[in-house]
Amino acid sequence: MSGKDRGKEALRQLVVGPETVRMLDLGHPWVIADRFTRQWPPGQVGELAWLCDDKGRRLATALIDPQERIVARVLRRDSGPCDRDWLQRRLAGALALRQEHAELSDSNAYRLVNGEGDGLPGLTVDRYGEHLLVQLFTEAWRPRLPLLTELLGGLLQPAGIYEKFRPQQTRELAGKSKKLSRLLAGRPAPGRIAVTENGLSLLVELEEGLNTGLFLDQRRNRRDLMQRSSGKRLLNLFCYTGAFSVAAAVAGALEVTSVDASPSYLDWARANFGANGLDGGRHPFIAGDCFAVLGRLGREKQRYDLILMDPPSFSTTASSRFTTRQGTAELVAAALPLLVSGGVLISCSNHQKVDLPDYLKELRRGALQAGSGLRVIQTLGQPEDFPYPVTFPEGRYLKYLISVKD
Repeated sequence: MSGKDRGKEALRQLVVGPETVRMLDLGHPWVIADRFTRQWPPGQVGELAWLCDDKGRRLATALIDPQERIVARVLRRDSGPCDRDWLQRRLAGALALRQEHAELSDSNAYRLVNGEGDGLPGLTVDRYGEHLLVQLFTEAWRPRLPLLTELLGGLLQPAGIYEKFRPQQTRELAGKSKKLSRLLAGRPAPGRIAVTENGLSLLVELEEGLNTGLFLDQRRNRRDLMQRSSGKRLLNLFCYTGAFSVAAAVAGALEVTSVDASPSYLDWARANFGANGLDGGRHPFIAGDCFAVLGRLGREKQRYDLILMDPPSFSTTASSRFTTRQGTAELVAAALPLLVSGGVLISCSNHQKVDLPDYLKELRRGALQAGSGLRVIQTLGQPEDFPYPVTFPEGRYLKYLISVKD
């Protein structure tokens, strides 16, 4: 028996229950903790194991994280090894998909590896200019970080590679100025650095905070907004660091009003305007709760040709609490009176557990509350560098709906 064969035989066999067998046979890449996985013998985080049914049929090779809700992630379903050559092929395949299918000629900030969508579940790799950011959604990848870093360096020759762990409970970390990344290789990128998206210059932060200041999955949608903005007045709610606002202003919007509860994010948005040579004095920035601001703008008889709302899935301010399931309809109802007849409402949600039909019900409820007609003219999602397998519906999370007010 060859050394390679002995390596495959050395993997433990872990028995999964009938419901997990059914999901694995349907191609799903996760094993969720249940009474069967709780009977597994103790194992190490990051261990490779065979997943088997109760008759010993081998289903997949998986990466194990015994104490988490997702206790195993499938790496391959054949009998081959998950070794250096395998990882090299997966990374090369991910790069080839982007080169073939993604429009990136005027962007140097995008996703290189999208976890389950590229056969590397629990792991993402993003490019920000000359630097890479590796994000771990499970500690099971940590033992393979040195190999991953070496392979990424050989394939892409980045100036530096950062790593960030993404805990399952992230709400308490969001918005906090805390160094959550560590440099794995190369030179650091301290402070804010400029990257290019759709020809725009946008500032990102790789070392501090949970997020970098730029949500890469909205790149194609920002390009769509640019095509709709010339000569229009735009209201951008939950504007974050203003990437959508910059896109509209550069594309010739008459006025862009950016609203966010965080003054620090608005300062970042102003810096993004400055990075693109835009006169921030022409475009209002309003710090405050979006519902309260909508009420004030309504009393001032302000009207807009475009209203964009891209709220976080959960948001709490001193005066209100927003969730996608409980706040979308109210937000739509509050915004529609400020939209001119024939104007465009763009509504977004990245909530993985709210699917498109349920999200449409929220829009319907909001339109009925406002007494307005609302027709969806286009439904978009994440771009080509955020692929997902058809066997993994959780991978289709981003909903970006473009609607016209009647």
